[in-house]
Amino acid sequence: MSAATELARTDGSHEITARLARFFDERTVQAAAYGSAFERLWRLAGEAATGGKLVRPLLLLDVYDALASPRPGSGIADRETALDVAAAVELLHFSFLLHDDVIDQDTVRRGRPNLIGALMDQARESGSASDALAGTVHWARTGAILMGDLLLAACHREIARADVPRTRRVELLDLLDRTVSESVAGELIDVGLSHGLVPPRLATVLGMTTHKTATYTFELPLRAGAILAGADGATQDVLGAVGRHLGLGFQLQDDLLSTFGDPARHGKGRYSDLREGKQTALVAMARTTTSWPGIEPRLGRPGLTDRDAEWLAGELEACGARTAVEGLVRRELTAAVDLVDDPANGLTGSLRAVLHELTRTLRGRSA
Repeated sequence: MSAATELARTDGSHEITARLARFFDERTVQAAAYGSAFERLWRLAGEAATGGKLVRPLLLLDVYDALASPRPGSGIADRETALDVAAAVELLHFSFLLHDDVIDQDTVRRGRPNLIGALMDQARESGSASDALAGTVHWARTGAILMGDLLLAACHREIARADVPRTRRVELLDLLDRTVSESVAGELIDVGLSHGLVPPRLATVLGMTTHKTATYTFELPLRAGAILAGADGATQDVLGAVGRHLGLGFQLQDDLLSTFGDPARHGKGRYSDLREGKQTALVAMARTTTSWPGIEPRLGRPGLTDRDAEWLAGELEACGARTAVEGLVRRELTAAVDLVDDPANGLTGSLRAVLHELTRTLRGRSA
């Protein structure tokens, strides 16, 4: 990555962070009119939302910067508008995380209390719920659901107010609508897989992963950056296909890191997927092997010991599931590069450079 690109990314990161801080500060002040509990909810949400990697908004800006060449009457959004939309994408991300934490009943994210955990801690400190744990949990999860809804609405509001021609604004809103629908569909299948309500076939697991993660983590920012830069529909479609391949590879890497990676680096609890019994591609691959009868009874035990979890991880490697999923990751990243390099797709040199750098980062990923 060139020095100029690094500088633009750093500036973009600071600008997005400032926009998000301003958003939460303003909403916290406004919330005071509805009482201290609502004000506290917004303040804690603002604290929980800080410190992220800003992967999605920065990717949007990278694509915008690679494609935009503003000229009078071009209809291309200026960079301030691109920054506004990028910040809205991060609000969408945090909205999804809040709902995901409720669904998974998590109270910690990346080593610190998430919004649910922060609300529970505050209730305990106030002494208002010392003998009503169930009520405290219900209240905290309710706060996370409602804040997720508020941020989802705020994301739509910010994009609907983007200073772009109406046709471009409609494209952005249609993209956002499809992104939310696909992410929700993926989450529903994920929960169904976990409870045995959906047959755990590999194709189903991969489709769920694409909808739940790839669409909003990669396809959304790639397409949105192209829309804001005035790119045509063909370029948007190529970027969408690239995003789906990269997103699936990214999530498959996450599954591998959860079982075989260093939790201090990737932030998830050690063997958390094995304890939850998540139906990942690793598990789907293991189902097809002779090792499955020994793996199945241990998978999904909440009280799974580290020793048993290590045994499970060893079996997933010995039966070939790890190697198979690593092969799927390579397949998806290679497919993305092939699309980027295909002359028929007509991507500009600067855009190809952005996508090659992104792919190189994913290939060496350990967190």
